[in-house]
Amino acid sequence: MDYGRVHEVVAKSWTEDVLPSLSGLVEIPALSAAFDVGWERNGHLRAAADHVRDWIAARGLPGARCEVVRFDGRAPLLLVDVPATAGTTAGGTVLLYGHLDKQPPLGDWSEGLGPWRAVVRDGRLYGRGAVDDGYSGYAATTALTAIRAAGGEHARTVLLLETGEESGSPDLPSYLEHLSDRLGDVSLVICLDGGGGDYERLWLTESLRGAVQATVTVRVLETSAHSGVASGIVPSSFRVMRRLLDRVEDSATGEITVPEMNVPIPEESRARAEALAALEPGAAARRYPLVDGMRAVSDDDVELILNNTWRPTLSVIGAAGLPDPAVAGAVLRASTSLRLSFRTPPTVDAEVARAALVRILTTDVPYGARVEVGDFLVLNGWQAPAAAPWLAAALEEIGGRVFDRPCRGFGIGGGIPFMEMLGRRYPDAQFVVTGALGADSNMHVPDEWLNITFAEKVTEAVAHILDAHART
Repeated sequence: MDYGRVHEVVAKSWTEDVLPSLSGLVEIPALSAAFDVGWERNGHLRAAADHVRDWIAARGLPGARCEVVRFDGRAPLLLVDVPATAGTTAGGTVLLYGHLDKQPPLGDWSEGLGPWRAVVRDGRLYGRGAVDDGYSGYAATTALTAIRAAGGEHARTVLLLETGEESGSPDLPSYLEHLSDRLGDVSLVICLDGGGGDYERLWLTESLRGAVQATVTVRVLETSAHSGVASGIVPSSFRVMRRLLDRVEDSATGEITVPEMNVPIPEESRARAEALAALEPGAAARRYPLVDGMRAVSDDDVELILNNTWRPTLSVIGAAGLPDPAVAGAVLRASTSLRLSFRTPPTVDAEVARAALVRILTTDVPYGARVEVGDFLVLNGWQAPAAAPWLAAALEEIGGRVFDRPCRGFGIGGGIPFMEMLGRRYPDAQFVVTGALGADSNMHVPDEWLNITFAEKVTEAVAHILDAHART
């Protein structure tokens, strides 16, 4: 394969073809179903799938079939099936994955920016879904186009773009079961929903944490009461909630005390954390905009990395029953609800952890208050298999030809439901989880942005991997 030609095609395609269409995708408010109860009626998820399908179909990949698959009541899925090039010697199917659904705007964006407004500024494309994960289908398709233009090879490749990842991929198992015969023997999976610590090298995700999310409600009264009259007689629902949280988290250290959410940290993972910490001392905390005087939970970079990849954590991500302080009256509220989000280590059984959480929070409740635990989102974590010799060689080549720096593996504190599903379904496949995300890309928060030059390099890297796989 002519690597110089790959670079030329990728750069030209991003400038002339990808950015205009990706900008159009950004402007579709394709909220994931969990954030849009009227998603089916609104039609934005289908519009996003149609938009990308039409763009891919116009690329003219020989024999490519583009189809939006949709079951009643389930978010649509875009499937693109591209036949192998004539000279490939590899068997099986390559599965390329990304998603088209988006997080909500979540706050005020900077002046001149907005969630559904595509803005190119200083080498960045701003807008919701630009980096998480709208670019993925464009990068995958452009890589295939560049391979063919440069005389390279690729095996039969299926591009799967779902529209439910931000909701925990609830519909994906049904689609995978429906498509299993069409997918055939998957020998390589490339997920473009990852990234890393900087934009200087290709980052490879070696592990993902799982998740257990639940809404916990503590109810102490049938109706609220005057706080001056009821306090001291009726316990505050917030105080009962605090005591329940103390059962699962040490508030002084952040340590999660649920045994089912903890596992021993593998020695190889600790060694990788040490190597990553040595690469850029202080970076683990420096990437986040801490307020003046604030410090991270540890001064040890290795411990911070392990906290984020192999230890469980709790974040309270939502609340109900609490009025805005400006309008809060002298009321002892009837109930308090919190949305709890536990991140669990890669090898924890998330369903076992969920059951343990329910048992701990609902047994012997203080004062006999009523506790309800529900609205679960449960996700297992994932560990990548060891790289085959051909893949290890390809990654080494990418480090020299595309980035001028070696590729780096690391763990990610978040989760990608699709990886765990595919890991179980295709235990012998090779996995490459990578992408254009950076720690400062603002995914899920205001001012989300895509580093365009880095996305081009990731696209080149995908072309290298596909060509190397086709020659095994």
